[in-house]
Amino acid sequence: MLISALIFGLLGSFHCVGMCGPIAFLLPVDHKNNVRKLGQISLYHFGRLSSYAIIGLLFGLLGKSFSLFGLQQQLSILVGALMILVILLPYKKFSKYNGSKPIFKIVSKIKSNLGKQLKRKSPDTFYTIGFLNGFLPCGLVYMAVFGAIASATALEGSLYMAVFGLGTIPLMTTAIYLGNFINLNIRSKIRKAVPVFVILIGLLFILRGMGLGIPYLSPMEITPEITATQSCH
Repeated sequence: MLISALIFGLLGSFHCVGMCGPIAFLLPVDHKNNVRKLGQISLYHFGRLSSYAIIGLLFGLLGKSFSLFGLQQQLSILVGALMILVILLPYKKFSKYNGSKPIFKIVSKIKSNLGKQLKRKSPDTFYTIGFLNGFLPCGLVYMAVFGAIASATALEGSLYMAVFGLGTIPLMTTAIYLGNFINLNIRSKIRKAVPVFVILIGLLFILRGMGLGIPYLSPMEITPEITATQSCH
């Protein structure tokens, strides 16, 4: 499943360039010193990965609570179905039930702090910008969160989100160095491909939850057996 997170990040990074690109373009990097510039960009990415890992940890704990009740495979099916539903359901209908309005104030504070950090050039600035950037609302991050929940452990959920973040690094780094280098036609084709890939990942989660006995893809359900032995003296 980690491979799906990496591919998800690689494909999703085309979307990230459009959504988070403006933040990356405005990074106060040192354009005269390539070594320092690379270090600053690395701190920015490390900040993003840190926030993704924290998000994955929290939602992995949520998935673990389902796993403790023996519902891991049912959870995998549910997550896969939700991923497909979010893609197929028109955005106007989905936005009525997405429950995001209560967090608008938090998001506005994050954006405000981002604006302040973009004016600074201290070493911790780049990590802070990346860290705050990772918490901004993003549809692709939401999809990756579904994968973290299905991981059903805090560690695997955190790792899933971190690998997703790793997948976004190559294109985001290229964008910082070269600017908005992808033309609108290519970006449009990539954006059309991303929903298809999300649906495929959703089907993969459903297949995994069905327990068809296919190694690595759809393993059989493992039911722990508890045996008690009693000895009398």
